[in-house]
Amino acid sequence: MLNAILEGIGKTADEWTPLAVDSRSHEGLAWGIYRLALRGKSNQITNALAASLLGPKSNDATRLAAAHYLARGAQGIESLFGMISRAALTDSLVEVRMAAALALRKIPTDSSLLVIESILASDEDYRVKVNAMRALSAFRYERVENHLTEGLASKYPAIRIAASEIVLSLANEKAWVQLANLAEQVQDWRAQAKVYQAVLKQKDLPFIIDEIKSLYDKATDPYHRAALLSSLQEAPSAYPFVFDQLIKADTPVIRSSAAAALVAMNESPRFKASMKSKFADMYRRAISTGDPAVIGTVCGALANPSLGYREIISDASFLIEAKNRLSLPRDNEALQPLERAIAHFEGLPVANVLNEYNHPIDWALARKIPSNATAIIRTSRGHIVIRLFVDEAPGSVANFVHLARTGYFDKKFFHRVVPNFVIQAGCNRGDGWGSEDYSIRSEFSERKYRTGSVGMASAGKDTEGTQWFITHSPTPHLDGRYNIFAEVDQGMEVVHQIQVGDRILGVDLPFLEENDTQ
Repeated sequence: MLNAILEGIGKTADEWTPLAVDSRSHEGLAWGIYRLALRGKSNQITNALAASLLGPKSNDATRLAAAHYLARGAQGIESLFGMISRAALTDSLVEVRMAAALALRKIPTDSSLLVIESILASDEDYRVKVNAMRALSAFRYERVENHLTEGLASKYPAIRIAASEIVLSLANEKAWVQLANLAEQVQDWRAQAKVYQAVLKQKDLPFIIDEIKSLYDKATDPYHRAALLSSLQEAPSAYPFVFDQLIKADTPVIRSSAAAALVAMNESPRFKASMKSKFADMYRRAISTGDPAVIGTVCGALANPSLGYREIISDASFLIEAKNRLSLPRDNEALQPLERAIAHFEGLPVANVLNEYNHPIDWALARKIPSNATAIIRTSRGHIVIRLFVDEAPGSVANFVHLARTGYFDKKFFHRVVPNFVIQAGCNRGDGWGSEDYSIRSEFSERKYRTGSVGMASAGKDTEGTQWFITHSPTPHLDGRYNIFAEVDQGMEVVHQIQVGDRILGVDLPFLEENDTQ
């Protein structure tokens, strides 16, 4: 009880008041200061407390919370380098090493770089290496270029992706020639697209655009094509090609990626005023497709006062027509930016998009699900067995079981994979924008997101539907914000292997099959 109170103090207090508690409450102390730090209220007192709680005498849960405090919300932690580096290099718990390695990005010193290099060279868990790779973002590109190049060639997809993301964030104009040559050599298509984007971020180069177009024409995987379209967002001159793909695409993920790329071009410093009327016409045509993801993405640009479309679009009736084709709760995410765009053009307050759940719990089905029943998710990489928490989240579990027994998840893609974070599936479009014409009630609990937690994706309270995710590692910033309805019982090694575009072959429900034979 005291641990829960201490964590609750961290969620509500304006500052941390030193408290004298015995070792049994250290876990609560650690989570308390973590919650405080997430709210931007850490200080040197809480930093010192975290350092003491990160010591080897603390239990696993306490050290984990302290490490996440240092990795996420804490500031001014340079003096704690010794404790953080010790944890990153030697802690027995992989999850603690991961968080401590990420905390090193806040200490961009030569000593910190040496520790990061040691992790990249010697740690046996790829997740720790991923976070060490991310910590390189604190350094100049020239200092870490060799590590990023090695990361792009790693045997682990997550490391390759992390390296490409850091290349994109760090690369400067001097590096474009080296990166252009490197991009041709990268074998991982997600990483390659990011490297191409890094090149175009430095220079709008026609020959690089042509290379990307050529790869696009050869690619057969829609997610590969979508990644290549995303890489073109740095080159506004490529807008005719990107828009052409949006209009003729028969795959949602290509349409939504093309729309996002066009909006990013519009916001680029290279965007020319002479392009604005052409983009206005493209936006009208894009919205006329009726694709909710395209509508939501494009309306984000139209509603942006700094882009100035109110001055050149005199008739915004096409937005009203688009609204009439959408409905709640299915199109909640598209309707919100659409309402902002309509309000912007009409000079009116933004209409509230009220999404209420309309799918009550199927109690008859929930009663058929035993406590801690398991479901088997068969994927193109192997099987994942999850244990269902029907007693804690009956609505979410009954919803998942209903969809699974009707074959809804069969052949669905894992459309989102973020290294060291989540894999996500259940979208009927395959791009994260898909849902059905219902939503279920949120079922928040005190359960924490650990490695292998299974949660419901949402766009806010009571908007859960068909999409769900599995965590690669502890993600305490999600606690209390997303329903946890299950946990991986077997097959975490498969979870770690899943990549964007992998499929669910089917979901087996042994407990229902047993009931059917009785």
